[in-house]
Amino acid sequence: MKFSISNMDLFYGDFQALKNINIEIPANEITAFIGPSGCGKSTLIKSLNRMNDLTEGCKITGEIFLDGENIYGNIDVNALRKRVGMVFQKPNPFPMSVYDNIAFAPRTHGIKSKFKLNEIVEKSLRDAAIWEELKDRLKKSALSLSGGQQQRLCIARALSVQPDVLLMDEPTSALDPISTAKIEELVLKLKKDYTIVIVTHNMQQAVRISDNTGFFLLGELVEYGDTQQLFSVPANKRTEDYITGRFG
Repeated sequence: MKFSISNMDLFYGDFQALKNINIEIPANEITAFIGPSGCGKSTLIKSLNRMNDLTEGCKITGEIFLDGENIYGNIDVNALRKRVGMVFQKPNPFPMSVYDNIAFAPRTHGIKSKFKLNEIVEKSLRDAAIWEELKDRLKKSALSLSGGQQQRLCIARALSVQPDVLLMDEPTSALDPISTAKIEELVLKLKKDYTIVIVTHNMQQAVRISDNTGFFLLGELVEYGDTQQLFSVPANKRTEDYITGRFG
């Protein structure tokens, strides 16, 4: 298992956002989290690379293991975030060139060689299936790209430090259907090299691309299992009500 989470509770001040989460996330598969807004999906994935550390009043109990190591134990948080990359809901390229967006993280990790940086930039853009579109625009501002291109650039940026895991928080919710299809196709290709955890509001997206799905409601993980099984024969009445559109 890539991640093993046991008896995890998460509080923002007095508010309990996650309640007794127990889940195993397998390596080299796509795991989707679905559920209505505000039910804890994004909160959980932000705990997997300790982004929640940046939120005041956030307290976590229980255990989260990555490859057998407790990420809330004595661990270098920067090294953790290098291993567990993140792509957000809105494309957020840095206001600099396409090239510098990708080279930014490798440079901060001490890579200075122009040759090596060129290699990383090309490989990251190829892995994000956007090299052909951008190879002649590397010096152009990343902000001049379309929304879909910006999001694939952000995926390339996350890949530039060769993480093990890619967390994606509703990566297509701000995109048009064509860009969404490109990102989905890309995510399916990436799973042979990466473990992917994706939060999505789009249940059809979960069905199309994920191997496993977890359904969250009011901070609880109601049901978790094989995607096809969860959508065709959900074990829990609340899951069934949500996926058949009775609420949510």
